Amino acid sequence: MSLFPLDVVLKRLIQHGQLTIVDVDGKPHTFGKPGAKPAVTIRLHDSNFKWRVALNPSLYTGEGYMDCAWTLEQGTLREFLEVGMVSQDMASSSTAMAAAFRRIRAIAKAGKAFNPLGKAQKNIEAHYDISHDLYELFLDKDMQYSCAYWRDGTTSLDRAQLDKKRHIAKKLLLEPGMTVLDIGSGWGGMALHLAREHGVHVTGLTLSTDQYETSIRRAEEAGLSDRVKFKLLDYRLDTDRYDRIVSVGMFEHVGRPHFREFFAQIKRLLKENGIALIHTIAKMTEPGPTNEWILKYIFPGGYLPTLSELAPVIEKEGLWLTDLEVLRLHYAKTLREWDRNFQARRAEVAAKMGERFCRMWEFYLQGSEMSFRVGGLCNFQLQLAKKVDVVPLTRDYIHDDAAAAQSRIAAE
Repeated sequence: MSLFPLDVVLKRLIQHGQLTIVDVDGKPHTFGKPGAKPAVTIRLHDSNFKWRVALNPSLYTGEGYMDCAWTLEQGTLREFLEVGMVSQDMASSSTAMAAAFRRIRAIAKAGKAFNPLGKAQKNIEAHYDISHDLYELFLDKDMQYSCAYWRDGTTSLDRAQLDKKRHIAKKLLLEPGMTVLDIGSGWGGMALHLAREHGVHVTGLTLSTDQYETSIRRAEEAGLSDRVKFKLLDYRLDTDRYDRIVSVGMFEHVGRPHFREFFAQIKRLLKENGIALIHTIAKMTEPGPTNEWILKYIFPGGYLPTLSELAPVIEKEGLWLTDLEVLRLHYAKTLREWDRNFQARRAEVAAKMGERFCRMWEFYLQGSEMSFRVGGLCNFQLQLAKKVDVVPLTRDYIHDDAAAAQSRIAAE
């Protein structure tokens, strides 16, 4: 059996590692340099798959894995993803025409990241309200569903997530009694941490019903209901003003058409001496559309920004970018821990949600991990202010004494 038209694509694409495809008739077809590593072999079980994936690999590679249209015979899913991602990066950066094509695709698909009021809530519910038990299964004890902060020597996911919260708190320069807005407050962990550790009053906003109900319950159980309140509310509808604003893992849901709207609202909500900290997944490549499989199955309406997209919008709103930190492999390590937790309890998920869901979720977790390792993704932490002098002149206030940090890790 011929692999046409897939073989035409792969002969040009595979420049890293080696990929062998065993067709439905049992015949192997090998692409890449002989002996190159990693070496991966997959077997096709659907003769129509080669046409679909050749026409739209960003959608049908993952969909084919979910549907068992192809299965692994040699190597791991991570190695398969590495071969594809690195090869695609090498091929797409090799010509000016390819770069122009990516820009056209980005413009054409911008509408898929359009998140007006109402639609934004439906997009959030599609991901965050699928199963509370699922998230409890693979996240840390505090249910932090965002990039952890891995200090040298840290091995515990719980510790890395705690250090993330502490790291962000330092950048907020909190004082007792301050008012803090948490945009995209998740299951309440950040808001509760800031109120408990720093004596501030926090308002958390979420569009997920499960997150909202869980957060209220957690605040009551912690005895912090007098200092922490949560609202099922779009950030664009808030009208109060705050000393501090924090947003962790929410900006990815804003959508490119709404970037100016987001930062304009940050400016309106901040008091004159206010500080905001925005923590978001970002791309180190040029602007481009979100992976179609991710849009369809994981994060509808999602869009990952580049610095070239963020900086002009922040500038136009007259906000000071007082600090920018680029977290590179921190999310790759976090995702590896999430997948390890998921795989340890995979049978439980399969019993409740089916094998197809499990294959979707592991493709999401491992695919995301490899995107941070070899696909050009990272995290930005942007510290913003309305005035030039509200943040110290040096970054010394952000970092713990190194010896103290190592002592905490050793005491785990």
